Amino acid sequence: MTRWGITLPLTGIPLPAQRELVKSLPDLGYTDVWSAETAGTDAFTPLALVAEWAPQLRLGTAIAPVYTRGPGLLAMSAATIAELAPGRFVLGIGSSSPVIVNGWNAREFSEPFAHVRDTLRFLRPALAGEKVDGDFGSFSVKRFKLERVPEQAPQVMLAALRPGMLRLAAREADGAITNWLAPSDVPRVRAELGADKELVARVFVCPTEDVAAARGLGRLLISSYLTVPAYAAFHDWLGRGEDLAAMHAAWQAGDRKAANAAIPDHVVDDLVVHGSVEQCRERVCEYVAQGLDTPAIMVLPTGADPISLVKALAP
Repeated sequence: MTRWGITLPLTGIPLPAQRELVKSLPDLGYTDVWSAETAGTDAFTPLALVAEWAPQLRLGTAIAPVYTRGPGLLAMSAATIAELAPGRFVLGIGSSSPVIVNGWNAREFSEPFAHVRDTLRFLRPALAGEKVDGDFGSFSVKRFKLERVPEQAPQVMLAALRPGMLRLAAREADGAITNWLAPSDVPRVRAELGADKELVARVFVCPTEDVAAARGLGRLLISSYLTVPAYAAFHDWLGRGEDLAAMHAAWQAGDRKAANAAIPDHVVDDLVVHGSVEQCRERVCEYVAQGLDTPAIMVLPTGADPISLVKALAP
């Protein structure tokens, strides 16, 4: 089955005002809705609404950070959506970043690989309704048991950028969720994950033929994300270290304007889909042709009505 996902909620539109769009998504050919969690909506509440508005859609968190909720609360949140959308919910978890975890949520950000691994190992029995009691390594849980066990436990996928986490996803999860990659990067990621696990990627799409505007927005986003250590290491691994060296140097010197200017056009064009709606749709299809199972389109602001853009980008 060819999957075609959209990231909701859309920026700048109140959640209740997105109801009619969500109801139309299955008829437009969308199969999935994926949420995000930074400093806007939480990852779970929009999916509860989508479960009611369009019960045909598969729902996923991309991603729920493992640090900002305790293990038990994370299991409870996942079980709630799984009850609302039986067999149609994917819990995507990941480490997030020091800014979100430590800076915004006052939680210690340490041992991200171990914490994600241990959370996955806690969630499997917890979501199956087992009593969980013991030391997982990076944390301990005492006698936790869900009071409302979903009829069908959700799949659990891991946010993964580099070989270690991709291999963990291959061994112990139902798939991997990745971010900020070009179609040409998919085979390298797929090689680490293996052929039998689902690969989901958020794809940033800016449907405009104003190339300068698209690249300007793309540079702002790239300098914000790819200066985070995990993303910097990801793109070193993908082979963009030399292309992004000047951006990193300017960023570390505190000159964001110079950092943005230092990002080569071809890097922006690789990582941000832009052009006409038809060109954008074709570019997303390139990701699938390279081995991506599920694109989760993130529509970037262009000045046009985002609801119309979502409809136009439908497969």
